[in-house]
Amino acid sequence: MSLYHILSPLSDFVAMIAAYFAEIWEFLIFIGNISAVIVVLVGAILWFTDVNAGRGKGLVLSGILLAVVVQYFVIYPPAFVMS
Repeated sequence: MSLYHILSPLSDFVAMIAAYFAEIWEFLIFIGNISAVIVVLVGAILWFTDVNAGRGKGLVLSGILLAVVVQYFVIYPPAFVMS
């Protein structure tokens, strides 16, 4: 009995777990993109209608920062997404 024969089920299990992590990662990226758009839109509405201009500016900047962070993780994904 070789070592490869023993490790084959374990490596299949690790590949399956990595595939699940990759699916979860894609869903989180999707949620991050949608939430960045929503935060920027709500912030712009608050800012330009003068309901709460200070909070609106903060939300717009936070939404832009969130979009940049999400885009960073799209460009440089973790190792389980690349394999």
